[in-house]
Amino acid sequence: MWRLIKAVLFLIIIAGLGLVAYAYIGPLFFPTDFAAPSEEVSYPVTLETN
Repeated sequence: MWRLIKAVLFLIIIAGLGLVAYAYIGPLFFPTDFAAPSEEVSYPVTLETN
């Protein structure tokens, strides 16, 4: 049972490190995934008054 817990903790740590690496290195390899939207979006809003 202890081996299973250690394996799961190891996989969680590896997944966390992979996520951090993707956040820092990802924009270099996938710039379109990290780009901000290129068009402005505006919606009319109706506010109710008392």
